[in-house]
Amino acid sequence: MTSPASTPTPLKIGLTGGIGSGKTRVADLLAEHGAAIIDTDLIAHQLTAPGGAAIEPLRQAFGDAMIDASGALDRAKMRELVFTNPSAKTQLETLLHPMIGHSVNAEADRVQGLYQVFVVPLLVENGRWRHRVDRICVVDCDEATQVRRVQARSGLDPALIDRIMAAQATRAARLAVADDVILNDGATDPEQLVQRTLAQHQRWLTMAHAPRSIAEAPN
Repeated sequence: MTSPASTPTPLKIGLTGGIGSGKTRVADLLAEHGAAIIDTDLIAHQLTAPGGAAIEPLRQAFGDAMIDASGALDRAKMRELVFTNPSAKTQLETLLHPMIGHSVNAEADRVQGLYQVFVVPLLVENGRWRHRVDRICVVDCDEATQVRRVQARSGLDPALIDRIMAAQATRAARLAVADDVILNDGATDPEQLVQRTLAQHQRWLTMAHAPRSIAEAPN
């Protein structure tokens, strides 16, 4: 009796980039082309939204002052705290990271697509992701453009943006571990980003249908 064929393991892409690089836009474009997107930042927002699973543990750890009137995590206050208090940053990560990891695994088991894309802002900083994905793709951007985009999007103080960027991997460090790069710098217009993302999608699609030993081969 022939046993049923097992479901092939999907190609797994780790998508990362510094704040303001445009990785969310790239992920949205890949989703339009049929990729399954697992966004760790979105999962973190869900966990810290009103009624989210992390709210009560956060309240117990940091007090009512860190929960806003809607019942969500006050992200602005928490951001200020963790960028001035390393122990608070460690405490927050110790609380949230296991919850995010559990949700990521559940989402990866649930979603279906041509391949899986894990959007992880701190992928390079968290070395464990190198062994969880088949390829790392960096959405690359110069620092001046990052600052300009973040200011336009969220109005954060430039000094705070600098602190956030200083806590992230450098541009050089991200590029050093990248298998694939999608350029989205200050000279990139929206249509160019669309075309660059489509070209990368086509390459991954070919890999997803190739024997995995080929798909995993380094550049």
